[in-house]
Amino acid sequence: MPTSVLHAETRGEGPRLVLAHGFTQSGRVWGGLADDLATDHRVVLVDLPGHGGSADRRADLTEGAGLLGATGGVADYLGYSMGARFCLHLALARPDLVHRLVLVSGTAGIDDPGERSERRRADEALAERLDPTGGGPPEETVAGFVDRWVANPLFGDVPPTVNGLDRRKCNTAAGLASSLRLAGTGTQAPLWDRLAELSMPVLVVTGSRDSKFTALGRRMVDAIGANAHQVEIVDTDHAPHLQRPGAVATVVRTFLAGADHA
Repeated sequence: MPTSVLHAETRGEGPRLVLAHGFTQSGRVWGGLADDLATDHRVVLVDLPGHGGSADRRADLTEGAGLLGATGGVADYLGYSMGARFCLHLALARPDLVHRLVLVSGTAGIDDPGERSERRRADEALAERLDPTGGGPPEETVAGFVDRWVANPLFGDVPPTVNGLDRRKCNTAAGLASSLRLAGTGTQAPLWDRLAELSMPVLVVTGSRDSKFTALGRRMVDAIGANAHQVEIVDTDHAPHLQRPGAVATVVRTFLAGADHA
């Protein structure tokens, strides 16, 4: 694999749409959303640094965004959670590549330096369980870590049939640990004061039961301006695309069909 790009697979034909997944996932963990969107789009399923076929790539949010753009090229971009943060960094750094932007359960960062530092410490503690810096035996297997991760109440009742557990458990301990250390939420410099720079159409999607990220979504839309709007997916949590993929696909497809440059 060339060093300038990430591992990716493509499906379907039509306008180019790049999908950037969440933490512990890969380009193959999208439930039914990717298949739905691939009926009328050329969907590019990227494995982000530390995950899937890009497990050996080590990159922070800035470098990873560059790799994402080099892989996806000029396209519409949809990112979920961690993937939304990569897509947001890409859209700010290379707006020429991002025609339209969809952020699912994303954030522009943690404002408070103390909270941000605490999140970095928490992510480092998780990384140590998988890949100790001292070289000793890990406290947790990837399988156990993934089981514990998806059990977080934040994600709600995602059906096991679409949770992609088998795919997630194919990730490596070193890859997931590097993702936490280099691209965790605590590493993200707050981007709130830069959101008004986004000139492309932006759709923010959140789950109606995910009060934290729904509020963050509203804040992002307010900061971006008239070219952004938010849709809440009813009866879903932090992973609305896994709980109600058809509803999310409809919202995304409508946005991509109707939005143009502001």
